[in-house]
Amino acid sequence: MRALLEAPGLDGAIDAVRLATVVLTARTPSTTGRVEIRSGELGRWLGMSSSYVASVVVPGLRRSGVVEIVTVQGEAGEDRGLECKVLPLWGARGRTGHPLALEKKEFATLLRLLEAVMAPGWVHRDGSVTPAGLLGSRTGRGAATDRLALLLLVLEATKTGRVRQCGGLVDTKRGRAAATVARLLGCRASAGERVLERLEERGLVRRIRLRTASGLAHRSRLTVPAVTAAHGRGGVANGEEDRATAVDPYLSEPDVAAGRIDAPGAAADAQVSEVQEEVGAEMAEPDVPIALHTDHTSVASESGGVAVAGGFSGEGRGGNRRRPERACTGEDQAPDSVAGDQLPASSGEGGPLRGEQPKKSPAAEVGVQAEVAAASRARLTVVNSGRQQQGRGVADLPDLRLRVALAPVSWLWSQLSRGQQAVARRAALQALEALSGIVDERVASQLLADRLADRLEETGGEALVREPMGWLIGRGLVQRQACTDERCDDGIRLDTRGDCLNCGAVTADRRAVRSRLRAEVEADLAGAGAAGLRAVYEERLREHTALEAGRARARHSRAAAEVETRRAAVARRRKAEDAAERARRSAVCSGCGLPDSAGLCPDCTFRRRVDVLVREAVDLVVVVRADLCDPEQVAALTERCEADTRALVADLARSGGDEALVGFAAREVAEGIRDDRRASAYQRLRTCEEAEAEAEAVYDTVLRRRPGGHEAARAAADEARGRTAQYVLERKLGQLQVLRVRVVAGRAPWRVG
Repeated sequence: MRALLEAPGLDGAIDAVRLATVVLTARTPSTTGRVEIRSGELGRWLGMSSSYVASVVVPGLRRSGVVEIVTVQGEAGEDRGLECKVLPLWGARGRTGHPLALEKKEFATLLRLLEAVMAPGWVHRDGSVTPAGLLGSRTGRGAATDRLALLLLVLEATKTGRVRQCGGLVDTKRGRAAATVARLLGCRASAGERVLERLEERGLVRRIRLRTASGLAHRSRLTVPAVTAAHGRGGVANGEEDRATAVDPYLSEPDVAAGRIDAPGAAADAQVSEVQEEVGAEMAEPDVPIALHTDHTSVASESGGVAVAGGFSGEGRGGNRRRPERACTGEDQAPDSVAGDQLPASSGEGGPLRGEQPKKSPAAEVGVQAEVAAASRARLTVVNSGRQQQGRGVADLPDLRLRVALAPVSWLWSQLSRGQQAVARRAALQALEALSGIVDERVASQLLADRLADRLEETGGEALVREPMGWLIGRGLVQRQACTDERCDDGIRLDTRGDCLNCGAVTADRRAVRSRLRAEVEADLAGAGAAGLRAVYEERLREHTALEAGRARARHSRAAAEVETRRAAVARRRKAEDAAERARRSAVCSGCGLPDSAGLCPDCTFRRRVDVLVREAVDLVVVVRADLCDPEQVAALTERCEADTRALVADLARSGGDEALVGFAAREVAEGIRDDRRASAYQRLRTCEEAEAEAEAVYDTVLRRRPGGHEAARAAADEARGRTAQYVLERKLGQLQVLRVRVVAGRAPWRVG
């Protein structure tokens, strides 16, 4: 079961299929091994609609090969009633020791767990109510993924509700909890973070941030409060953070930082309030939280203030303001925006290193303001106060084609929000699909990257793009056709990367029209001034343009009318074909008169097929035993052999004992008799004179070419004998058919039985 749950997933559809398999497993009766459920009810368990289940989940289950489904279709052809059999569960039935060989009580426990996590809730006939599970009200997009994630977290949680997190290196921007959820679901860390955020919003999971004794944030814990409550353990209050005990400063270990050196009297006035909370064995971490800061001795006097420029600890040392020894290189440099400002010195009470939640240092505020100002001067940023959460970079895209195509606009891409990136990603994929239909799919990404680079060069660079979203959708990703050729983009052929010949022809035509109009105006207005010639020329050019536009509209109208005519003709033809098909299906049987038999019922079909097979079997006997030049002998042998064959077919068909299948059995018997007689005729004709003569000729020919190759000669002779026998058999059958045609036409004697 765990292997099924933790199979790699690519999208929400895969998660829905995996969750549906688990739901069907939990609802499988222990007695029959098959579960009957409606698609709408299965959709309620998954948080999806019945149409989504019928179009996505059920085909996915069938493709997976894990679940066997027999469907009962509704009025519109949809899968409504489902009879499902989980094949691994079915294969484990009766196998002692198999992990899926569940007993009745184990099925009940699994079903109760799923009801607690994701049951949609329902009212029984007796009035009792089964309440909805933790995610019973969660529906729509991502509902199946959230349900599957919560189920996996519940299975991973201990009695305390704590989930063991994954080890190794993880993305520090996402956190170890998000990486744990991502590895459980088999997806990327970004998707795991979104799932974890949705579960946190509903209060179903909780990330508890540990703190060191110095007050800095340390590791985080991932807990499931419902599991904690189910085991009768008290949960952690909202917003409460566990604190780790500080390391004894006098203990020296290789992986522990050096302890602080307290000044005299420092123990009486500690900066960090002591928190005595023991960390249990289950909550132990590989590394011990340590005190990251040393205590500073009290050196500042409370009377009077020292004027400082930047709020640094190295200032206030006299008029020369020289740096102390071993200080940082730029410590005495104040930010430009606050040069000369006077800040009061710290009084030593409530400083930034104390543990009683101090106020933000004015120097820190000034530093942040200076950094923001410097960053704003460094590059142009897109200002959007109502923007959603900032999106990721191009390098984080999962599709390699998109990473290559969007590389020239990586900075613009980073300025988009996540919602805008989703829209732009769809537009980029559409552009890639359009290019893939023109050129090879392997070079489509590079072509799109070249297009974006050219568009940026026209604009003047990324810094001059004020609206990245509008620029990408309306200008960067759009193919600009200068002519009617679909391969044209700004006068460049996408497949050859050369000049578009069609654009050149259009340009030449326009130049020819302008030259002709200019020559006509000069001929009509000889001696007129340049201004007059230009005015008349522009007027005629406008008239010509309007005339061409009218002609184009007329051509478009004619083309649209032709399309509608063709569509109407196709509709009429399809209607006539449907009517003819309905008439054919409703026609009575030509043999027995049974209505709605499409002209021939099954019984009559079998009888006609038997007649054909019997005639073929009789012909195979006649061509071998009779002289085809004697019509009387052929007629007598045909009549006698046909009677014997029909009697044999009837006896063998009735020997089965089932009268309803006599027609089908007769066809099978007739086919067997025909095949046996064909093989017998073939073997008999292998010894005829023509076959022997052909075999001897081939044998001699092979020996002449390869003296001593008797085995090869015999093999070639046998193959030639078989080909000749087949040829003779087909020739005799043709002669028999010609003889019968002549008899029917009255040109040869024949006794018809």
